[in-house]
Amino acid sequence: MKKNVEEGQNNELHRSLKARHMNMIAIGGSIGTGLFFASGSAVSTAGPGGALFAYLIMGMVVYLLMTSLGEMSTLLPVSGSFETYASRFVDPALGFTLGWNYWFCWAICVAAELVAGSLIVKFWFPNTNGTIWSIFFLVIIFILNILSAKVYGESEYWFASIKVATIIIFIIVGVLMIFGIVGNNSPGFNNWVLSDGAGRKGPFVGGMLAIINVFLVAGFSFSGTEIVGLAAGESENPQENVPKAIKTVFWRILLFYIGAIIVIAFLIPFTNENLLKSGADSVAYSPFTMVFEKCGLAFAASAMNAVILTSVLSCGNSGLYVASRMLYSLAKEGKAPKFLSKVNKRGVPINALYATTIVASSAFFASLVGDGKIYYILYNASGITAFFAWLGIGICHYRFRKAYIAQGRDLKDLKFKAKFYPYGPIISIIICVVVIFGANIWIFQAETFSWFDFITNYICIPIFICLYFGYKFIKKTKIVPLQECDFEYKEIINK
Repeated sequence: MKKNVEEGQNNELHRSLKARHMNMIAIGGSIGTGLFFASGSAVSTAGPGGALFAYLIMGMVVYLLMTSLGEMSTLLPVSGSFETYASRFVDPALGFTLGWNYWFCWAICVAAELVAGSLIVKFWFPNTNGTIWSIFFLVIIFILNILSAKVYGESEYWFASIKVATIIIFIIVGVLMIFGIVGNNSPGFNNWVLSDGAGRKGPFVGGMLAIINVFLVAGFSFSGTEIVGLAAGESENPQENVPKAIKTVFWRILLFYIGAIIVIAFLIPFTNENLLKSGADSVAYSPFTMVFEKCGLAFAASAMNAVILTSVLSCGNSGLYVASRMLYSLAKEGKAPKFLSKVNKRGVPINALYATTIVASSAFFASLVGDGKIYYILYNASGITAFFAWLGIGICHYRFRKAYIAQGRDLKDLKFKAKFYPYGPIISIIICVVVIFGANIWIFQAETFSWFDFITNYICIPIFICLYFGYKFIKKTKIVPLQECDFEYKEIINK
């Protein structure tokens, strides 16, 4: 009898994530190299006003989606999150597609973080072998994940704390510089009305097309906020911890992202050519570094390099965690090979973790082959997949609430309720569709059309469609009637 109980426990994830872990997972999930670097290229592309507008709109979308996810994950805190919700409230084929799409996105992102980590280390050791460093970083995040969910949560707590402290310091220093309290002088609104001599004038540069292009940059920066929904499956008290984490999303976006963009827009001219060089291979051109150096902090580059390295490890850590949990959930529901649902005695989906690590490693080594085109194709294809996940969350919540009411359930019984239904999910769905099809419109504006750019940036759309209809055809799935949507949840807590 005892053996059977232990085996039953080993087949499920353990609820070991505390409230402080959930809060930092919610915060840290959306703070990465997208903010530390991509914010600079956003200001350069759309100007200070255009970048601020794009980040405000995308911040609003993320807030609406997180409240939608919060309503569902509080009632049904499962590790599959929106993959499970799609299967229950929309169509099992959509759940299958969203699940594999999301797993692919994060598995490839782990590889991207390994590449970024090796490039960042070269700031200190220019002649070092980057591959060795990448392997070393992969070993670190693999160990953090294989030990237990609690170890992952604890490591992410401290990784996220470093990022949060850096951004708060950056905003404080930036505001003091804007008002001329520190630094040599205050530029005032000069950078907002600046002209580059080529017809581009602030605060809006490039019009609406430039803003749409920045939507993708902003979305990439915000991607990861949905991790808290998957982590709900391992939260000690999801009914209390998940709503608390979700409620911090709006203020996090307002303070960290919008505050950072405002500081950058005021202090760095959009005509500064170094903003276009903002990338993981050139930490000296991070807009954060540029602001700190402008303030007279000579050690800014090294300090920011260390912070960005922890940010990269944090993103890789989260990517391995969330991808393995999604693969585990797919296996539990029969949408992936059954052996991937195996859980060890510490509550870790061990085979799903192994499989994700192998795929991430393969994608990383693909970057070393030839001119790296294989990796470039994979990375570009994964870039837009976060918006498919967000699109799925919006669709799931719209159907979730419709089914909840259709079955005669009382909305007052929901532990957490999204305030802006049905407008929230509808607006989110529309904007996600616009970004998916319009964010890479620059391909058609280039002087010479490139089929390689077109395929690598748009290939994920037909793949998503083929996965959906392929599974639907093979499994003969149908749209789930509202009266048949399953809200039942039997909580299994392993101690």
